[in-house]
Amino acid sequence: MNNEKKLVVKGIFWTGFQMVVNQGFAFIIRLVLARLLFPEQFGLVGMATVFTGFVQVLNDLGIGAALVQKKEQQLTAAHYHTAFWTGIVWSTALYLIISFGVAPLAVLFYDEPLLRSLIPVISLGILSSPINLVNKAQLTKKMNFKKIAFVDNTSNIISGSIALGLALWGAGVWSLAFNSVASILVAIPLYFRATGWLPKFIWDRKAFKDIFGFGVYTTGTNVANYLINNIDYLLIGKLLSAGALGAYTFAFGLTDTFRSRLMAVINNVMYPMYGKKQNEPVALKNYYLKVVNYNSLIIYPIMLAFFTFSRPIIENFFGDKWEASIIPLKIMAVAVMFHMMVNSNTALIRGMGRPDLEMKLQLFKSSIFVPMLVAGIHFYGILGASCAVLINKIIAVIIAQYTFNNLLNIKVKTTEFINAVKNPWIASIVGFLIGYFIYEQLGFNFYISLIIQFVSYCFSIWLLMGHELKVQVKQLKLARQK
Repeated sequence: MNNEKKLVVKGIFWTGFQMVVNQGFAFIIRLVLARLLFPEQFGLVGMATVFTGFVQVLNDLGIGAALVQKKEQQLTAAHYHTAFWTGIVWSTALYLIISFGVAPLAVLFYDEPLLRSLIPVISLGILSSPINLVNKAQLTKKMNFKKIAFVDNTSNIISGSIALGLALWGAGVWSLAFNSVASILVAIPLYFRATGWLPKFIWDRKAFKDIFGFGVYTTGTNVANYLINNIDYLLIGKLLSAGALGAYTFAFGLTDTFRSRLMAVINNVMYPMYGKKQNEPVALKNYYLKVVNYNSLIIYPIMLAFFTFSRPIIENFFGDKWEASIIPLKIMAVAVMFHMMVNSNTALIRGMGRPDLEMKLQLFKSSIFVPMLVAGIHFYGILGASCAVLINKIIAVIIAQYTFNNLLNIKVKTTEFINAVKNPWIASIVGFLIGYFIYEQLGFNFYISLIIQFVSYCFSIWLLMGHELKVQVKQLKLARQK
């Protein structure tokens, strides 16, 4: 196995380990918080994060992506120091704007006075995230995902524990607010220790232009991405209620959190690799199709469980007060299954040095999605919003296929793309039929049905691609020994 493949395999192992720990712990925290809190409280935080999240996107400026994408010989120490101090100044300005300008506007928009104090607290992470940005970019560029996994896992476990303690203490909505802030703050000393890098008072105009020139398109794309991904929160909170938004965000969070975490895992590993291979279209295509295949392979059984057993999952784990989330959970699970087919597009397009194309594509998709979402919410509430998200994901798959074959120098045949996702889809259909039949028709216990469905999925995958999986496991073992 060549050195590049070892780096990819090791990277996927450690970032995969990071995702398993983070998601396992996050699910436990979400389960407990859902028992202690109410949909209206989740909805309030959802309202606040629409605004704070948008500012957080602007906060990055695409600097981290620029540092990772550029080749090592193009970077000097001045680039890292310039990126650090630019981020500090910019984030301070943004925090003042959101605390004294955006928070009052959010109160007027939603007519929720608590947002005036909630938004500045949640936004504290804006001040500290640039500090972590340069350190994480250095580790990502070196593909040292073991250290990133340690930092992220440690900070998330500590912040989750703080949130849980606050909720048990009776802090209510503030337990959710401090959860997001604490993880970023805890990560600061851990990242500095992991890299051994310390900033110096250096700011270079040429270095700034180098990283900002790439970053401006990346930021534009991130803004478009954020608007697409959060316009539903904004509209539901405005047109419906905090309770409706809480139910919607709960279903969205259960499903899309797994997808977004896996996207972060895969993209963190593949982005630097795509950058190295940006002039080798055949290698890019092969890597991309493998990523699509394994993305789907990992996430589909989780979404399959949410789709088949949404009602017993909600009722047994979270309680009857979340009943409004049951149908949206089913729809969102299918939406995520389609999204997995294009989950690595961002890393691929940016790795090829085309953030401008990605921004244009996102703006085009938003022009389709937003009117569809408004109509869905107006006529059918959160169910209409969920259906709009599903249709948007299906359209994204079609657009991605067109992009590869017509706008990028990567020819991905439709048959090649179908082959990459065929086995996970077949296994999912088999798992659904078996799980649904034994639970709904034979009356099996929910937990037994869930286990049988998962075993059915795994057995189907083993029949369809067992030899390939054996090879991958062998390569993973070899990579870990190095």
